[in-house]
Amino acid sequence: MIANRLVIMAKAPVLGRVKTRLGREVGLVEATRCYRAMLWALVRRLGHDPRWQTWLAVAPDSAAAHAAWPPDAGVLGQGGGDLGCRMQRLFDRMPPGPVLIVGSDIPDIARRDIAEGFRALGTNDAVFGPACDGGYWLVGQRRRPRIVRMFENVRWSGAHALEDTLANLEGLRVARLRLLEDVDDAESYRRWRRQPLARFRCSSSRGMISTKLQGM
Repeated sequence: MIANRLVIMAKAPVLGRVKTRLGREVGLVEATRCYRAMLWALVRRLGHDPRWQTWLAVAPDSAAAHAAWPPDAGVLGQGGGDLGCRMQRLFDRMPPGPVLIVGSDIPDIARRDIAEGFRALGTNDAVFGPACDGGYWLVGQRRRPRIVRMFENVRWSGAHALEDTLANLEGLRVARLRLLEDVDDAESYRRWRRQPLARFRCSSSRGMISTKLQGM
């Protein structure tokens, strides 16, 4: 039976290398701590579902062999290049079957979102979860009868990322999921902190930033 595969893109939670924009507003230690909390919570929430296999695609590649990642997913390196190159590489290299890719800093992703994404790929060539900033928190491909080249000439980190990606899919069937927000600046961070569970996740992760990862 062909398996569904969920890939969570993640960075090693190293001080000063993750959430630097957020870090300028709330402090690098707090930004790193909360990134780690969001990532671990996401893997715990999504990693045990029998409807798909869960993988962490991590950066840098040297971090893939590190033991500090959550135990609920397989781990592989993202490889080099911009975001589009790294995501296309995942679509190209995963074994046969539908693939969904999500970011690690969208705390509201639920199992039902992932299940809906895979259901959408039953009748569509691609699926997107649009983000509030004009990008997307999820992208997926059915990958049959072929793997589509999705990310040519995409303007990343701006308001046109989804629009540009959709331009590469002209003539194909595309589905959309619900709109979600990533935690990328002080305003979205404060909204996340107002959620009781988010506050617990953040405060309970104090002291959990790996010193081994910081030394890479």
